[in-house]
This record gives sequence, C-alpha cells and structure tokens, in this order.
Amino acid sequence: SVPLLQAARKKNSLNLLELTEAELEEQFVRGDGPGGQATNKTNNCVVLKHIPSGIVVKCHQTRSVEKNRKIAREILQEKVDLFYRGEDSDVFKEKKASEKQKQEKKRRAKENLERKKLFKEMQQLDKE
Repeated sequence: SVPLLQAARKKNSLNLLELTEAELEEQFVRGDGPGGQATNKTNNCVVLKHIPSGIVVKCHQTRSVEKNRKIAREILQEKVDLFYRGEDSDVFKEKKASEKQKQEKKRRAKENLERKKLFKEMQQLDKE
C-alpha cells in the first residue's frame, strides 16, 4: 500500500474521512534542508502522527507554524483516507485520472512528432 500513500496531496478531494484531534499526536521540531539560520533556530516543522493507523506526516513547507499545521493536517487526512479506503478513495481515483491524462498527452505528442518527421521526409523527396 506504499504507492497508494504516495498519491496523497492532490487537490479537490472532497469525500475524505474526518480526523479528530484525539487521534493525532503533534510535535514541533527544527526543520532540515536549506534555509540557514531561519531553519536552524526555529521549531516550525510540524510532525503529525495518526495514532490508530501509525501514519506520520512531516511538514516544513512554510516558515509559519500555523500554515504548516494546516498543511500537515490536509496531507494526513488524505493519507489516512487512502490507507483505509484504498482504491475506493477519491484521492486514488483523482491520481489515476491525472495519470491517464498524462499518458494521453504523451501519446498525442509522439504522434505529432511522427507526423512532422514524415512531412519532412516527403519534402526531402520532393526536392530531389
């Protein structure tokens, strides 16, 4: 079920399972990565754990603790929904639909490239 959890963080997912604050364990830690002093001196990275499922989310997208808390809860809600509902989850269905669109776009681009190639070959033959 690891690939399922990677589908999380997609927008417009409406029908998600609700989380209660009693099920969550929250910590504030120092973030890692680039940022220098701003990152090394502040505890604005949020680590959120859903106790029943054991899913852990770490969020350090902004410098604001409140924004990170909100984002972490959104990500965790989507991951928990994927964990319990699996392929029936809206998040999973959305991910599948976007992958299908991406494949279709690639296929069309490949076809266009082939057409251009054939057109150039025909022009070369006409010149000779």
